[in-house]
Amino acid sequence: MEYTYAALLLHKVGKDINEDNLKAVISATGAEVDEAKVKVMVASLSGVDIADKLANASVAAAPAAGGAAAPAGDAPKEEKKKEEPKAEAAEGLASLFG
Repeated sequence: MEYTYAALLLHKVGKDINEDNLKAVISATGAEVDEAKVKVMVASLSGVDIADKLANASVAAAPAAGGAAAPAGDAPKEEKKKEEPKAEAAEGLASLFG
């Protein structure tokens, strides 16, 4: 996940997403850099228009988030658990053992 965040951070500040920049961001967080993951991330993002992908992702997520909330009047009511006092519970156990 940190590799994705590092790539997004580089994109946000306008830096190239390359191996050196990605390694620098990840190592700045104190995490250990995995060379293979860096190479895979850079290769995966090669030729990808990140700004376009982010714009489409936020547009697609917005209607789903807005439609998922139920009106306050339709919210299911939580049942209150009937709590038995501890003393009564202990009396019931005592009767089991005579």
